[in-house]
Amino acid sequence: MSFKSKLINDLKVITGDRYIITAKWNKQQYSKGWRYGEGDALAVAKPGTLLEIWKILQICVQADVIVIMQAANTGLTGGSTPDGDDYDRPIVIISTMRIDDIQIIDQGKQIIGFSGSTLFGLENKLAPYGREPHSVIGSSCIGASIVGGVCNNSGGALVKRGPAYTELSIYAQINLKGELEIVNDLGIELGDTPEDILTNLQTKNYTKDQIKFPNKLASDNEYHKRVRDVDASTPARFNADGRRLNGASGCAGKIAVFAVRLDTYPIPKRQQVFYVGTNSSYVLGKIRRDILSKFQHLPTSGEYLHRDCYDAAKKYSKDTFVAIDKMGPSFIPKLFDIKRKVDLVSEKFRFFPDNFSDKLMQFLSNFWPNHLPKRMEQYRNQYEHHWVIEMSDKGVDEAKTYFEKFFKENEGNYFECTENEAKKAILHRFVAASAVGRYHVLNKKKSGAMMSMDIAFPRNEKDWFEKLPSEIDDLLEMKLYYGHLFCHVLHQNYIVKKGVDADALKEKLLKTYDARGAEYPAEHNVGHEYFAKPTLSKFYKKLDPTNGFNPGIGRTSKLKYWK
Repeated sequence: MSFKSKLINDLKVITGDRYIITAKWNKQQYSKGWRYGEGDALAVAKPGTLLEIWKILQICVQADVIVIMQAANTGLTGGSTPDGDDYDRPIVIISTMRIDDIQIIDQGKQIIGFSGSTLFGLENKLAPYGREPHSVIGSSCIGASIVGGVCNNSGGALVKRGPAYTELSIYAQINLKGELEIVNDLGIELGDTPEDILTNLQTKNYTKDQIKFPNKLASDNEYHKRVRDVDASTPARFNADGRRLNGASGCAGKIAVFAVRLDTYPIPKRQQVFYVGTNSSYVLGKIRRDILSKFQHLPTSGEYLHRDCYDAAKKYSKDTFVAIDKMGPSFIPKLFDIKRKVDLVSEKFRFFPDNFSDKLMQFLSNFWPNHLPKRMEQYRNQYEHHWVIEMSDKGVDEAKTYFEKFFKENEGNYFECTENEAKKAILHRFVAASAVGRYHVLNKKKSGAMMSMDIAFPRNEKDWFEKLPSEIDDLLEMKLYYGHLFCHVLHQNYIVKKGVDADALKEKLLKTYDARGAEYPAEHNVGHEYFAKPTLSKFYKKLDPTNGFNPGIGRTSKLKYWK
């Protein structure tokens, strides 16, 4: 029996035939990134329990094959898929999405999220307790996993909470001798052997007395102070921040994470969205500094949208907007799954155009009437810069008083959103992220490459809105700017003109960010798109000395022992 056949048979013994995927066409939804990265894998394993993950890992480590842990595969930088064909060992992808349990502890103040549990599932689970998770828009809508957010140092839109972070987790790693070990840092007494630990956790076979509350963080509980320091010369949050690299947090798949323990947050009793418009980026900068440094109550969120991005989202993200608006966020993971499968099927038949699902959805969206509220459309015509600011509880009145006075003395204006306007304003900003991808798909023949940049600017940066030198600007066909302005995390998407060397242009762009003291990526992880900075690569090597898990991440070595 060949090496491949034996390995696949051994895997099937653990999960059953149904959950080991070897056919090329069926593997593709796991081996191809949502936006970036693609490569082959020997097999995709879909375990149904934590113990099955452990047993699969044992086989893979013994066979000396690479393991890539994958949850929802919603990342934008290809960090949970193979990339290319220059690996020195075969690859097995372990998809954890069947293992979606969430356990509530401490009356809902904390949760334990298993490897395949989603943010959307957590949101629903916490609702009866009057609590909510770290992220409540964006990632939750596309079915992103809880563990994925922690592993990738994802930030999210919520101003007070910072990146997803915990020092309480349970994971497997490969030591320097090439041996698989389990590490229980979950703060719960679960037994001594991997089998006991994982089985007891899965079945919740533990008592309240076995749950400990060690002096370890289950969230970035200092972030609200950090973001208020508007005179600091460093960003509030970014992916390679050594302060927030610990175990599962920021590991980017260099260990196999079974579960994480996280803090939750009380749902505000009162919320109000303010829609701000101005033609001056400096006005928004002044508002940002005032609110962060002088307000007693921090905002819940503050989502920026440039007018060009407003227009692009209105046209190219309309179908996503309508789907979420009419069918709810719970439908979106299903929609993306259907979309992916349609494209896989269409690739088999030459008479279908490339990216058939995108082209079909765009065509159908043209028949839907204008979906944006009247007052938002008026502000679009009046103002270049748009900022959707959400306040809660006592912060609502504080903001109302401030804006009334501020816009008597400064250019621009604001309005208090109705419930319907608030919902649509937040949703419009969220779906803006997909606009550049749709535009690129529809204009591939006449346009150049797409670049999606994820930038964290210093907290003291006042000239935050990008002004590119002409030698760069003249090579760009489209620029779309949006982001989390209070945190100074901006998403800057570009389409280059046809024939332009995108890699060379990207290097020039990165140099402009370096000159401004920016860090990148801010919250999407390095994946296979960005180079891991020394702090990050050192952390990866410490977690995974043999380079057996997700090699090549952050454009590091794909070879065993990092050679």
